Amino acid sequence: MNALNPRPSILSIEPYIGGESKIPGVNRIVKLSSNEGAFGPPPAAMEAYAALAKELHRYPDGNATALREAIGARFGLDPARIVCGNGSDELLAYLILAYGGEGTELIMSAHGFTMYDLTGRYAGCQVIKVPEKNLTADVDGILAAVGPRTRIVCLANPNNPTGTLLPNAEVRRLRAGLRGDILLVLDAAYAEYVTEPDFDPGQALVDASGNTVMTRTFSKIFGLGGARLGWAYMPKQVMDVVGRIRGPFNVNAPAQAAGIAALAEKGWLEKSVAHNTEWRGKLSAALEAAGIKVWPSHCNFFLADFGAPEKAKAADAYLRQRGLIVRAMGAYGLAQCLRITVGTAEECTLVAEALTAFMRDGG
Repeated sequence: MNALNPRPSILSIEPYIGGESKIPGVNRIVKLSSNEGAFGPPPAAMEAYAALAKELHRYPDGNATALREAIGARFGLDPARIVCGNGSDELLAYLILAYGGEGTELIMSAHGFTMYDLTGRYAGCQVIKVPEKNLTADVDGILAAVGPRTRIVCLANPNNPTGTLLPNAEVRRLRAGLRGDILLVLDAAYAEYVTEPDFDPGQALVDASGNTVMTRTFSKIFGLGGARLGWAYMPKQVMDVVGRIRGPFNVNAPAQAAGIAALAEKGWLEKSVAHNTEWRGKLSAALEAAGIKVWPSHCNFFLADFGAPEKAKAADAYLRQRGLIVRAMGAYGLAQCLRITVGTAEECTLVAEALTAFMRDGG
């Protein structure tokens, strides 16, 4: 009997494992492993989501028209060039599947978001990971890695899990150095947390070219990770391609309603950014005072570098004993580090106290 086998590239994929949320035997958990917003969902978003309960038998608007208009109004974009998805992961998959495939190459930075690698292999691409400089994407290295089969370059800016940011000029230089038949995907999931006044998450390059896409999400600062809601801003020719493969009802109605309400919540972004900037600084300073290296970050998380994998593992175990869950970084090739989400003031204080005690006790 002939065996039923998938494409070989599928078997090379290890399933994605999200941040843990439970520890056996521990009652109170502080989850700081998935970069979720410190304040949860905006109140108006929760109300809008609940209000759809009596309409769950109705199909959603397949074009997410009202949501796209709300996004366009909030960020100054043309709604006709916005596509919404079941999280930005879905949109990334559409792009990689549409423009990649067997015999093509996808380029990413060495410590870029792991979904580029997993989805690239799912599509059949050869995934090329380019070494970084100080945990920051290296434009010259990426351009040097480009070959005749390269079709996609994925860049998270700022990057997860390193938190580093590539300046606008470097992103423009990257786009200018790529051939016209290479799609540049700018993943700006953490754009709202960036405080540099001139930062452009990608919309200017999308407007200026026909081969650049910017993806965004409601999962982080808007606190809607459980609703799975993302969006992308793209050229019309890419819109046409994605429109041919996008599921007809890929964004559910409650998620659309919650997204619209979240965008309209007054002061939410300002409050969230101010809190994140303050407590990212306070927690980083506390860890550095305890003797732990902290990599500078532009996101709602940072990397705590313990210098050796064994010490990072011990620190992780120490935190878990106290109900504090952060993210081990071995899967990203950074086993000496732990990624720590910036939570509430109380949560950050608990982490600072625990890691200070860990280092003081000879950790």
